[in-house]
This record gives sequence, C-alpha cells and structure tokens, in this order.
Amino acid sequence: MSDPNEPPTSDKLEKSGPAIDSALPTVDGNTPLDSAVLERVAIRQIGPYQLIKKLGEGGMGQVWLAQQSTPVRRQVALKLIRVGLYDDSVLQRFQSERQSLAIMDHPAIAKVFAAGTTSDGQPYFVMEYVQGLPITEYCDGKRLKIRERLELFIKVCEGVQHAHQKAIIHRDLKPANILVVDVDGRPTPRIIDFGLAKATSPQIAEATLITQFGGFVGTPGFMSPEQADPSVRDVDTRTDVYSLGVVLYVLLTGFLPFDAEKWKKQSIFEIVRQLHRDDPPRPSAKIKMEPKSSITNARMRTVTAHQLGGLLRGDLDWITMKALEKDPSRRYGTPSELAADIQRYMKLEPVVARAASAGYRFEKYVRRHKVGVSVATGLALILAGFAGVQAAQVRRITRERDRANRITDFMTAMFQVSNPSEARGNTITAREILDKASSGVDIGLAKDPVLQAQMMYVMGTVYTNLGLYPHSQSLLEQAVRIQRRELGPYDPETLKSMNALAVALYQGGQIGAAEKLGREGFESAQRAFGQKDSRTLGWAFNVAMSLQAEGRYAEAEKLIRETLAKAELTLGPDNHDTWRYRIGLAIVLSDRGQFAEAEKIWRENLEILRRTLGPEDPETLQVMDNVAVAVSNQGRYGEAEKMQREALAAERRVLGSEHPATMFTMGNLADTLSEEGRLDEAEKLELEAIDLERRVLGAENPDVARSVYNLACIKARQGRRDEAFAFLSQSIDHNLPAGTMMGIAKDEDLKSLRGDPRFDAIVLKAKELAASSPKPQ
Repeated sequence: MSDPNEPPTSDKLEKSGPAIDSALPTVDGNTPLDSAVLERVAIRQIGPYQLIKKLGEGGMGQVWLAQQSTPVRRQVALKLIRVGLYDDSVLQRFQSERQSLAIMDHPAIAKVFAAGTTSDGQPYFVMEYVQGLPITEYCDGKRLKIRERLELFIKVCEGVQHAHQKAIIHRDLKPANILVVDVDGRPTPRIIDFGLAKATSPQIAEATLITQFGGFVGTPGFMSPEQADPSVRDVDTRTDVYSLGVVLYVLLTGFLPFDAEKWKKQSIFEIVRQLHRDDPPRPSAKIKMEPKSSITNARMRTVTAHQLGGLLRGDLDWITMKALEKDPSRRYGTPSELAADIQRYMKLEPVVARAASAGYRFEKYVRRHKVGVSVATGLALILAGFAGVQAAQVRRITRERDRANRITDFMTAMFQVSNPSEARGNTITAREILDKASSGVDIGLAKDPVLQAQMMYVMGTVYTNLGLYPHSQSLLEQAVRIQRRELGPYDPETLKSMNALAVALYQGGQIGAAEKLGREGFESAQRAFGQKDSRTLGWAFNVAMSLQAEGRYAEAEKLIRETLAKAELTLGPDNHDTWRYRIGLAIVLSDRGQFAEAEKIWRENLEILRRTLGPEDPETLQVMDNVAVAVSNQGRYGEAEKMQREALAAERRVLGSEHPATMFTMGNLADTLSEEGRLDEAEKLELEAIDLERRVLGAENPDVARSVYNLACIKARQGRRDEAFAFLSQSIDHNLPAGTMMGIAKDEDLKSLRGDPRFDAIVLKAKELAASSPKPQ
C-alpha cells in the first residue's frame, strides 16, 4: 500500500540480499523513527544506511534517500512504515513474501534489496532508488503521442504479467508507482512497490476503511470495485487489470475515470456503491465533458481536442472500458490480454474488446492494406450508407427491409470461411475476401441493381486502393453501366462511380482512357452541379492530371491554375481539395523543370498541413517527403536526405514500417542516395522497401514493379549489368505502369545497358505491353 504522492521506491528482493537485521539502532533506543524524530536529530543512521534526505511521505510511511555503505556502496530508497500501521505480524508477512518477490526478474520491475526492523520493531524496506518520473508526468513532459504512450504502456503490462506469473499481485498500481527512465534514449518503465501492499497490510478493520484513505490497500481512484469493498477479503490478479485500465485512461485522456477528490467527502460505503453501480464515461466522451481542460491535455499529445476525441473513439474506448469493467469476470483476464488487444489496435486488427461484426472485420482488413487514397471512404459507404441509411429507411418503409436483409445476407456470405482456424490465425487476406465478394455480387444482389452498383463501386474502390487495377476497372465499369441505366447519366451516384473509374484507369496506366472519361465526367458535372461546385472542380483536376501524365504540361498547368483559383475562392485556401490542387500544380511544374517554383508550392502546403493537421499527420509527412524530392531535383541532395530521413523516422513511428506511405518515402530516399552516388546504401534501402511491399501489397502490385525498376537502375549505375537486366525484365513482367515502360529507352540511369541486344528486346517488349494495356468498355 502507498500514497498517491509517494516518491520512487522499489518492489523486488535480490535473490541473495542481506539477512534481515532485527536489532538496528534507533535514535534513543525507544522512540520509533518517524519523520518528525529523524528531522530533529543530527544522526540519521539505520544500520549500514546513512539517511540523506526525505523524498516523500504518504499514508504508508516515509521514504528516504539513503547511502548504503556495506556490502556495496550505492544510493537506495529506504521506506519506514508509519507508526501505528503495523503489528507484530508485519515482518512475518513480509518474510513470507520475500522469496516470491526474489524470483521476479523483469526489466520493468524495480528491486527490493533488503528488509529489517529497528530495535523497537518498526519495519523498514530498502529498495532500488529509481530516478524516474511517474509515467503520466513523463508522457506529458515529452509530449508523447497516443501511439507512443501505448507502446510504453504495453511494457508496463508485460512487467505486471511477469509478477502475476510469480503469484505476486501489486494492488496499488498508479502513475506514482510506475516510473519512467530513459535507457539508451528509449523510455523504460520501472514498477515500484511490487508486493509491498500485500506484505505490509493486515486485515484492516472496516472502521479504519471508513475513517481514512490511508487504511486502503490501494489508492482511491485506481482501486478496483472489489478492492475497495470491505466485504471482499481477497482479490485476484484482475484487480491489477482494473488499475492498469485506470492508468491507461489517464494516459489517453489526462483525466481519472471517477473524481477521486469528491470521494474524500464520502464514506467508504458511498464510494463502493458508486464503483459497483456507475460506469465511468468512455475516454472519448470524457474529452467532450471537459472541453477546457481537454485543450491542454490534447496539446500534451500533440493533437487538438477534436482530434484526440476522434483518436480515442472506437477501439481505444472499447479496450479501456473492458479493462474497467465492474465485474472482474468481464475484464481482461490478464495484463497480457490487455496488452495483446492494444497491439491488435496498433496493427489495425480487430480487437477482442469489441464485438467483431462483419462490417467491423471488413474495415480492419482493408485498413491494413490501404494504398493511396484512404479506404475509409469505401468503408463508410458499407457501414454508414448501407447500414445506417438503410436502417433508417427500414423504420419508415417496409420495402427497404428486404434491401437491408439482402445486404446482411451478402455481407455474411462474404465473411464465411471454410476453416475458422484460418480466420483466427489471420491468414485470410483482404484480397481473398474481396475476390469472393466480387464474384458473388452479380448473383447476391441481382434483384436490386441500384444496390448492386453501389456495392460494385465500394469494392472497385478498395481494389484500386490495393493496386489491383484490372479488378477495380471491371467492377467500376459495371457500376457505371447500371447507374446510367437506372439513375441517369447526371445522377451524383453515377458521376461518383465514373470518377472512381477514371482514377483506376489513371493509376493503372491507361492515361488516354482516363482523360477521355474525365472530360465526359467534367461536362456532366458542370451540367449537374454547376461550374464552382467542389465535385465539378474535382473532375477538372482529374482531367488536368491526365494531361500531365500524357506529357501535355502546358494544357495541364493552365487547367490546374484555373481550378485552383476557383477552389481558393469557393472552398478557401486551407481546404483539403484546395491544397490537393496546389499539389497537382507543383507536380506539373516539376515535370516542366520548374523545380524552384514547385518547391515553393510544396513548402506552402507543408506549412498549411502542419498548422491544420499537425506536424506528424500522415499527409503532412507525405508532403514533407515531396518537398525533399523538389529539393533533390535541384541538386541539394544533403538537404533532401535530411528531410526524407526525418519524414521516414516519423512515418515509421506514426504509421509503422509496413504502411505504403512509409515504403514510398523509403524509395524516394533511396533515389536521393543514388543521386549522391551512395549506390550501396541506396541498394540496401530499395531492397528493404521491395521486401516490405511484396509482403504487404503483393508481388503483382504496380508499386512493387516501380521499386524493382528503380533497383534495376541502381544496378545499372553500379555496372552490374546482368542483375540490372534481370530486375528490369522482372519489373515489366509484373505490372510496371505503361508510362514508365514507354520511358525505358530514354532513361539516363539505364544508359550503360544501351547497345546490348537484351536492352533492345526489353524496350520492344515494354512498348508492346504498354500498347496492349486493356481499354475501358
């Protein structure tokens, strides 16, 4: 047991600690060594421990910084149990715990070195002196993001799990007992006071619980309902899970689930009643309930209060509330289960705390495999458009009940697997689910062509995001045909599917087809929405980017500048679409060789995103990478490399190494290193990117082909011609975009291969493949 304000102490016995000294001197031989006495006397010696200064005082006792003289010289923390809080059985109980404490050996658990008593029998404990900060203070002081806090919290859970495996329950987990120190530049938690609560606490009388918080085996605000209940004489490891849930709540929000200050004015019976009766607000709801304080708390997490609420809403709400269940049987059974669910959240996998509906599982699958444009748009259509909208109509129109049933049947069939163990083992991929669904959409939703087209649109968009362009084009073409017939050529749903098809064609290398469809959609959007509508501007931008891809830079620049001017007037300079058009202009300017002006635009966008989204938002980091590319294009390779390494480190931390944006930045950094002539470093990084891309995106993804092509260029510059030819052939055999294939003959990086018959054969094959790319119907 310890007080919320107690300083760093420790919690583990050395396997070969000194024997307990039962006759250590007191100041006068009779008076217990409480804080007041020690501060009045000049001699501050207890056995081999010279007391230096009082570190703190709480309900359990005083903690002193001391210098140990024998058998080793070191600084320790010495805790004196407060007078009146022990009886003759305290030392006996601690001795019984000593062997259990001694067998704990974990980097997240601090050590208890020794235990003894003064001559009058007052117990003391000698512990490792941990010069760290409480976990909440450390995280706020370092302004750690939510992901970084979760990574640190997982380490805490691992330490508590280790203790539980040794049959040791902490029973007083709180930020003051979870200290964080920097070890080799990395935050490392050290849990202190492990096992001391049980070792030092007798069966406290009910009257003591009522009259003072100091009598609790635990700390108000962090105790589980069963731990605060006088009628419960024993608790199990799940009480620590509850306390961990409270710590997690504070790390995420900056608030306690319940207001412990109010408890100081209440009886123990009222406190226990509240713990058993009331559920605390969800973390995301707590942010809304405390708007003023949440602004400061969010700043400590480098986000806005609105962004913090969005981060917590959903899985983190579910995880935290499961840890805080009033009924122990409904909590996570162990700290490792809690940690595992947090790891699932961080890997974008379904979490155990949340009911795994078909739509939820689908969301997690596609989020783990998203490329380019966020898959969230498609998922929102499934979950919101198909579930929310249809459910609302069900309540009004009986006819819509049949549509909702068809959706349910289709989604259920989509997620059925023949071998459930494969699903639990996570071996079923998003691609397999999509393939199954797309093959059944014609039959499963044939009775409702409008709904069928909507589902084709959703799946086609997801296929595009996975880089599987032939599949997406086929589905989107069908969707457009059905919607033109059922809804008309100017209906917003028809135009939305046409736009998605144009994107799929563009990204799949069919630039001419994309431009043709884009112009058709632009004309239809002008008629349907007007010239200044954001949807019309989007169509104009798509046409401009198709012109850019075809090398018609002057036309592209003119159209983008017109679109950008309208967007700045109607949408505002900070609007997401506006800065997207500005990025398009920067791309065109780069293609025209106007690198300095392109850099200026990239930097303007970077400042806007840093201000509106935050310095480590994924979109901010991607724009930062593009600034570096513009810098590299001007020959300032050292400056570009520094920016790309900074962006890459942040993306690995925020998104993870397997996120497509991270891999894209890796490729760009490899290009910069290659331009600097550091070909071996470039090769190593490109190989790492290819390995990740193949594993995450699949070997047939065009992004993989681009990376393999870049590796071929590096090999050619190294003079390793045979390897260069092998990788070059591999790239065009695995969906290298048509535009890149058409440029092989003139690529300066491949000039060392010219004159070799193998190169001529590859150029000819590439041109034939590019010319034979499938055209839309």
